[in-house]
Amino acid sequence: MSISVGLNRPLRLVRVFATLIRAARNGLLAAIAMISVGFSPLAAQPPKVETATHIKVYAVPGRFGGWPANHGIWSWGNEILVGFSAGYFKDNGPNRHAIDHDRPEEHLLARSRDGGQTWTIENPAEQGSLIPAGAALHGVTPPGLVERPWADCPGGIDFTHPDFALTVRMTDVNAGTSRFSYSLDRGHTWRGPFRLPLFDQPGIAARTDYLVNGPQDCLLFVTAAKRNGREGRPLCVRTSDGGKSWRFVAWIGDEPKGYAIMPATVRLNDSELLTAIRCREEERSWIDTYRSLDRGLTWRLDQTPASDLGEGNPPSLIRLADGRLCLTYGYRAEPFGIRARLSPDGGRTWSRDITIRGRGGGRDLGYPRSVQRPDGKVVTIYYFHDEPLSDRYIAATIWNP
Repeated sequence: MSISVGLNRPLRLVRVFATLIRAARNGLLAAIAMISVGFSPLAAQPPKVETATHIKVYAVPGRFGGWPANHGIWSWGNEILVGFSAGYFKDNGPNRHAIDHDRPEEHLLARSRDGGQTWTIENPAEQGSLIPAGAALHGVTPPGLVERPWADCPGGIDFTHPDFALTVRMTDVNAGTSRFSYSLDRGHTWRGPFRLPLFDQPGIAARTDYLVNGPQDCLLFVTAAKRNGREGRPLCVRTSDGGKSWRFVAWIGDEPKGYAIMPATVRLNDSELLTAIRCREEERSWIDTYRSLDRGLTWRLDQTPASDLGEGNPPSLIRLADGRLCLTYGYRAEPFGIRARLSPDGGRTWSRDITIRGRGGGRDLGYPRSVQRPDGKVVTIYYFHDEPLSDRYIAATIWNP
């Protein structure tokens, strides 16, 4: 153990030794370790997960794999399904996504049946489903593909079906419309697209975040355009008739000066919900959590578990089998990487940053989604690159929280 203090700071020495004496008296060796870390020059470096396994899910030379958080993740035991975008690599400068905007962008699915160890890639467009379209694309719709006309959902969706999956997609990050599709066979086939209402807003930029209440009852968490038509402000909506109609439930927070987007929500008990929100104002990017004690009817600002995300990244929030919460996100500043925080008390307090994947090649990474396997390990899926001008690929990290 080493303690870095200056000899010209007697008060600091007194406090250090007093803390050591208290720690020894109580047998709290962890407190001694905290003192060592607290005064070390390395204190700013987040601790790393020691037993993480990194696996390439989709890595094709010359291609761009990205943004799992825009699509969704689903799991059934050790079977995991995740969506992502696949385009073509192009260097657009250090502050832009390295994707060729003039070439096709595909919306693909990656499936693992062994807890994330191995993966196969599926293209739902081959069956006419989940067709890429809209201004939100970073590329163009692949030649020959036309999205089916949107329909009004007839209802009757069984949200509790054991093989159910729902994906919600936007057409524009600002004042556009959104649609949803669902599957009853673990994402092998999809029904839709079905129109999602605008809820009297300039636009709805929806990504996949939902909580099932019952066979016909589901909460959906999306982002609306602000009054100026720009992204965004989160809200909660609900269907009680199997997707036939959706109604506005509540705003999650006031309209921000910058944006508050991409909610990730968990249920803590029958009435208590917690959602994590990606926030940005001018140059600052962070994650806030909001808490509801009445099943989503009202929300209040709760904590700021991650106060600095570099240039910003969306959260993935899951509830572990032991009751703890696990928050994962990309860190878009040096040292670039994928990080996590844990909460033992329903999000009221959070651990410090944990690095689950470091040595990223730059800012163009992250957008994670995480699930927990039956053995307790977490599988976090995100996009990544190793060098500034290297291909972007989809990766999975299997780690023990």
